[in-house]
Amino acid sequence: MIIMINGAFGSGKTSAAKMLQPFIPNSMIFDPEEIGYMVRKIAPEEIRLEEEQTDDFQDIELWRILTVNAAREVKQKYNKHLIVPMTIYKSINFDYIYNGFQEIDKDLFHFCLVASEETIQQRLTARGDTIGGWTFQQIQKCVDALNDRRFDDHIYTDHLDTAEVIKLILNKITDR
Repeated sequence: MIIMINGAFGSGKTSAAKMLQPFIPNSMIFDPEEIGYMVRKIAPEEIRLEEEQTDDFQDIELWRILTVNAAREVKQKYNKHLIVPMTIYKSINFDYIYNGFQEIDKDLFHFCLVASEETIQQRLTARGDTIGGWTFQQIQKCVDALNDRRFDDHIYTDHLDTAEVIKLILNKITDR
């Protein structure tokens, strides 16, 4: 099984993944951000294609390719269920990764944690992100994109704590 937990930066993906893991036997957290950090180190901006020379590793084609390939290798090697917290709002990346994950494991779930801009700003501030910094600059485009039906199953988290989000996810996984 692969459980994708999508959402804007500050929506609670990582907290949800960490709290969910003990409820999913034989599971591990697989974080594609780590792949992004690696790609930025091995392919510095000056060698990337022009369209990849941004401050977002999701603009680097190699990131989405390696994310799927690494997930495949981890699943084969360790035979664990993957819980994947990630902000993925660009259609090309979402389609590639979702379809790639589905080839790896037909038992695939995608949840998108949705919150208002105000809630996300409060959460980013509470976790210590710099006001006006990179994560704050991503709020509007993430909120706009992730409200699209393509990113269903939406879980609206403005008035939910992490335990309530986990309960919803677990109910949807066991209902299928």
